[in-house]
Amino acid sequence: MEIACPFLLAQSSADPAASLPGINGVLGTRGSLMMDVVVLSMLAVVPLMSWSIYLVRNRQRYQLHKQIQVALGLVLLIAVTLFEIDIQYVSKWEARAEASPYYSVDQEWSSPVGISLIVHLLFAVPTAVLWIYVIVQGLRRFPNPPIPSDYSRAHARWAWPAAIGMCLTAVTGWLFYWLAFVA
Repeated sequence: MEIACPFLLAQSSADPAASLPGINGVLGTRGSLMMDVVVLSMLAVVPLMSWSIYLVRNRQRYQLHKQIQVALGLVLLIAVTLFEIDIQYVSKWEARAEASPYYSVDQEWSSPVGISLIVHLLFAVPTAVLWIYVIVQGLRRFPNPPIPSDYSRAHARWAWPAAIGMCLTAVTGWLFYWLAFVA
């Protein structure tokens, strides 16, 4: 008995993703559900992060900036944790990337897909660490409710590389996704 789920694309024997491990995504590609969730999440995170920076720099909306950044941090923490569980134990990304002309099982890490993943991880891992540091230090060192303080300059010095890193993480992640699961 097949249970229909309105959030997932219908799977048929003609669907090339139907035989892949894990839960198929919602974008109609070979990506898994959590791969699609992270791709879509980053489409929201980058503009929201930019808006939050605008609010604090140009409108002095410190509390709203704090709320947005903490919410984005929590959303990404949950999404990335579920994503890692998915790709490590449920939906093996390599099996889903095999149909890509840019991926080769024999040359996994020297293929364009492998190289794009390495470049992505070179941005994603340090950015995650930096973003956590910026958020935690901001929560610890700014007064509640937040207002400019002695820590403001240091916060901005660390927050800019974190924001730029998040943008580069998104762009390199989208490139990897396209090469591995769309092409």
